[in-house]
Amino acid sequence: MTPGAFDPTAPGALALIALLGARVGGLLLIAPALSGRPVPMMVRTALLVLLTMVLLPASAAAAAGGAVPRVTAATLLCETLIGMALGLGAAVFVGAAEAAGDLISVQMGLSAAAVLDPVTQQSTPTLASFTRLFATALLFAVGGHLAMIGALASSVDLLPVGGEIDAADGLRAMVMLGGELFVLGLRFAAPVAAALLVSNVALGILARTMPQLNALIVAFPVQIGLGLFTLGVALPYVAAPFASWPLSYEAVTSRLLDAFMP
Repeated sequence: MTPGAFDPTAPGALALIALLGARVGGLLLIAPALSGRPVPMMVRTALLVLLTMVLLPASAAAAAGGAVPRVTAATLLCETLIGMALGLGAAVFVGAAEAAGDLISVQMGLSAAAVLDPVTQQSTPTLASFTRLFATALLFAVGGHLAMIGALASSVDLLPVGGEIDAADGLRAMVMLGGELFVLGLRFAAPVAAALLVSNVALGILARTMPQLNALIVAFPVQIGLGLFTLGVALPYVAAPFASWPLSYEAVTSRLLDAFMP
């Protein structure tokens, strides 16, 4: 193949299209707001075809001079894994916000007030749905979708389509990144969790010093009101890290792609 151009009649052209489509599909499978039932299948298919066509010249240039790619179950799985790793780098931030919403819901006593989440098709606390949608909106506001496409383009240069990868190290890096989700979620929920913990202690002391006080009746409105107030105050500070999210995402994806390099 000629560098910088894509020749559909060249040997391995169809294999290159299939493998690149698998990598793009892996990203769309996990990327926030691009996966799940709310996004129609026609839209996801159109995105898959469009991104594959846009990245074909760069993929052909990266594969020029190398071995002709072959479509096998192993190569398709490896390409999908690379795309999923790029999507995971973005999904961790949104997942952390949802985990924070879950934690806050439990402490506020709202965990029982669950609604059907159209994304996961599961019953999710309303506050967790709100924090996930809030994080997704911030992600698009700071250009997260462009950062994901940029990472996909960079991956074609670092890991040529159909080339060899170190899947074991890549999977290990993905698992370690998934573990960071809970740490980020705890950091996001920390201000509200701390305020609710103090209120729980205060209500416990009041219940001991004033036996006639019905702590259960008083606790629910206090916990819900204080939790929502603290969440509203803390949201600007919690949202601040998302302003530099593209840089953080670039560092995360660079680490993941380095792990996949043979």
